[in-house]
Amino acid sequence: MSLRRLRDFVVAATSEVDRWHGEAQILAALQPHLRELVSHDDWLPENLQQPHPEYYMQYLLHADPAERFSVVSFVWGPGQATPIHDHTVWGLIGVLRGEEVAQQFTVTPQGSLAAQGEPERLVAGQVEAVSPTLGDIHRVRNAYADQTSISIHVYGANIGAVRRSVYDEAGTRKPFVSGYSNTWIPNLWDRSKESR
Repeated sequence: MSLRRLRDFVVAATSEVDRWHGEAQILAALQPHLRELVSHDDWLPENLQQPHPEYYMQYLLHADPAERFSVVSFVWGPGQATPIHDHTVWGLIGVLRGEEVAQQFTVTPQGSLAAQGEPERLVAGQVEAVSPTLGDIHRVRNAYADQTSISIHVYGANIGAVRRSVYDEAGTRKPFVSGYSNTWIPNLWDRSKESR
């Protein structure tokens, strides 16, 4: 299994972030790169696509040294879901395998949460954006009760170290820092096993 596709994405993302011209521009610039990455399901290392029987896994694939962005694989076992949560930074979600269902929420004038629109089903190859300006509070679940789904997320920070919030439907916030499920990340820069 070659990490070339992931390395090429990280190089492209770094170049785009180096030219930073604001959130809307970086989201637009990175979407085609992420769409290309998730259009191929042949590059994610086996140990970074393993589900857990009880909860979803969040594997770090790359963190920019200046923490300007991070790349993460989310691995959803059958029927697994997040709590309602926010991100506080821009993000892109690309579905690599399977399907996910995302429900957006908005804070009402009374401070509770209300579902915003219908749940959106994201299929393999699809890319969606989140951010505090676009809509940042949602709940995501694996669309399947009998198989694993995997998505690749790109965030405008080292997301595993960002102080964020989970919510109940009354709007009560609880701070959290997600961290990562893995203690090992791929070495994208070792080309010794590639014939490139």
